[in-house]
Amino acid sequence: MSRLNVVDSSAWLEYFGGTVRAKLFAKPIESPDTLIVPVISLYEVFKKVNRDFGEEQALAAASVMQSGQVISLEPDLAIDAGRLRLPLAASLIYSTARQYDATLWTQDEHFKGLAGVKYFLKKG
Repeated sequence: MSRLNVVDSSAWLEYFGGTVRAKLFAKPIESPDTLIVPVISLYEVFKKVNRDFGEEQALAAASVMQSGQVISLEPDLAIDAGRLRLPLAASLIYSTARQYDATLWTQDEHFKGLAGVKYFLKKG
């Protein structure tokens, strides 16, 4: 079995926005059989796309995200996330990646240097 992947919310937004950075995150996003989606990412992406582009596009984005395995917030995940020195959403996303031994794809500096993270420096 291929290694599992988690894509951080900021990376999803690059992908859905069709930015020049979208290609950095296309491989894990376009492989739903190995994609783990923390429910907090679904929330963050839906909220941002809905605010900026409307509910129709937000629902379309959510549908793509749900092609992977969506992971709900369970007590053991919440407790593990609470041990981390990261902001709330970042803690939940990283804990989900660790729980599933998945690679976390991101451009968020909060994750820079952490084990199991494929970090892409965001310039500018």
